Amino acid sequence: MELGVNVPNFGPGTNPARLRDWARVVEGLGYDLLMVSDHVVITPDVAEQYPAPFYEPFTTLSWLAGITERVRLGTTVLIAPYRHPLLVARMAANLDALSGGRLVLGVGVGWARQEFEALGAEHARRGRDTDELLAELRRVWADKADYGDAAVPIWVGGSSTAGLRRTVRYGDAWHPLRQTIEQLRSGLDRLRTVAAEEDRPLPGFAPRILLRLTDEPLPDDDRVAGEGSIDQVMRDLAVLRELGAQSVVLDPFVGDPDETERPETAWQALATIAARRTGLETT
Repeated sequence: MELGVNVPNFGPGTNPARLRDWARVVEGLGYDLLMVSDHVVITPDVAEQYPAPFYEPFTTLSWLAGITERVRLGTTVLIAPYRHPLLVARMAANLDALSGGRLVLGVGVGWARQEFEALGAEHARRGRDTDELLAELRRVWADKADYGDAAVPIWVGGSSTAGLRRTVRYGDAWHPLRQTIEQLRSGLDRLRTVAAEEDRPLPGFAPRILLRLTDEPLPDDDRVAGEGSIDQVMRDLAVLRELGAQSVVLDPFVGDPDETERPETAWQALATIAARRTGLETT
């Protein structure tokens, strides 16, 4: 099972030097994936959670591809309605080629109404726009004469019935974000049902979970996967592996933008997980 890290590409402490440090920590600790988020216009609804500066994901990952060697690079998640499908197809295929086949494209429908308005995108039809983008990616990447051998894995976010159907139709993996173990287990059951209804193969499973280590265990009823003592988090990872996760992305951003000015806390948590990873792989 791969382990990845969602690196904050936003906030007051984020700058090129800090992003370079994050890349060195993630790759140096042996993690398999380095992923970043997506916003284009930092409208007030976005800024509340993810304030400027916000480094655009394709630009950021292109730069990080040049200063890393092994780690895979990805989006968690690219907001599909914000860009023309052919632009996404070209940028993703080029980035995959320039990075030596290391790109993973996580895609979601988005949520920030003010940002949709600023970009001239329709919030009400974001689901349909996402479906259209994913269908177009599949279509144009099949044209090897124009796009080369683009074989970018697509991870699809969303836990609604429409989101699960989108995953089954277009995705290589389901990419739910920050849920409890029971929510993930239930979601997988629903995903199997949708796959059977669509008469399609079951996609892979690649959740993104919180990473917040606490000194004492937390009540299991009150926590999401990846939150709690180191033993609780390692058990969560073991359960996710048993549920069939091919990849798990750890998200060490707890929610305060000021965290971006103090990345050492997140780096220590990642080092703690990395030190216990051998035991996870052999149990």
